[in-house]
Amino acid sequence: MSDDTLPEPDRLPGAPHPRDADRVLGQNHAVQDFLSAAQVGRLHHGWLLTGPRGTGKATLAWAMAKWLLSEGDTDSLQTDPDAPVVRRIRALSEPRLQLIRKPVDEKTGRIRTEITVDEIRRLQSFFHMSAAEGGRRVAIIDAADEMNTAAANALLKQLEEPPRDATLILIAHQPGRLLPTIRSRCRELRLQPLPADDMAQILSDLGIDGDAQQLSALAGGSVGEAVRLAAQDGLPLYRRIVQLFADYPRLDRRAAAGLAETAAGRATADGDPFDLMVTLLDRFLTRAARTGLLGAPFPEAAASEAEVLTRISPDPQAARLWATAQAELSARARAGRAVNLDPSALVMDMLIGLANQPAR
Repeated sequence: MSDDTLPEPDRLPGAPHPRDADRVLGQNHAVQDFLSAAQVGRLHHGWLLTGPRGTGKATLAWAMAKWLLSEGDTDSLQTDPDAPVVRRIRALSEPRLQLIRKPVDEKTGRIRTEITVDEIRRLQSFFHMSAAEGGRRVAIIDAADEMNTAAANALLKQLEEPPRDATLILIAHQPGRLLPTIRSRCRELRLQPLPADDMAQILSDLGIDGDAQQLSALAGGSVGEAVRLAAQDGLPLYRRIVQLFADYPRLDRRAAAGLAETAAGRATADGDPFDLMVTLLDRFLTRAARTGLLGAPFPEAAASEAEVLTRISPDPQAARLWATAQAELSARARAGRAVNLDPSALVMDMLIGLANQPAR
């Protein structure tokens, strides 16, 4: 499991694994809820970490595991990164820790699309074998909403009859996909989108410098999304979208064609250019709709963004128009993908359609 050559489904491309993080930033409320339970001796056997992708759920899960297995102080979730147990956890060699995630198909070398019942059975074996050694044991399931039905039912049995001194930490990006009985047997810690300052610090720690606040705004408080956008040069592309709407409803056809051509690039390990373009257009329209209701966003995700959004979406009526346009764009993108339309032509058609929105 610790072989760096193996793909890790719970690791974001271009970023360190969450188990290597030395601290949890921007989630003080969730951290304090956990520590408060520890202070009064009421640590639950099952913890469910929920919230948007990229907000630090896995980072918090690994910090909890390090704290539990090193018997940390109840005043802080911080642990000594050089402590033997913490070093073993980071190397995935700590015998009291079990990680459950989507397995790699031995035949194809690719990561499977779901967590199978065999993985949960491995968890059952872990609890049974380690019980004789005594002491606390911790299991992390990342992500629990990726379990298939058989795996979910097997996990439910573990939660219904939890082993003594065992803690299960479930990460869920879409908790609504979990069995209600699984959710009811866990204590939930809900994480929120990260504040801009914390995002900037995390991005700096990851070596992503420059325009951190704009990247944070565009990513909606998700570190994972910010890393993805940075890897695909999403921020410069978003600036071009904002600039295209600077003269709305007039459409600069040459600039629009340039954007459309960008979407026709070949998909790489970092992502698909067409998906990136649709994501950025979706973000722009969402921010336009919110501007009409709540005012210009801050911080800006691009220079002059607030000015452009305020002009094209000055009131709730305009906000409704842009919200409708956003829904239609998403539907058009899905339909176009389904029938293999040319990405460049599809994006150009979208931009022309947006330019034909009723001008304000």
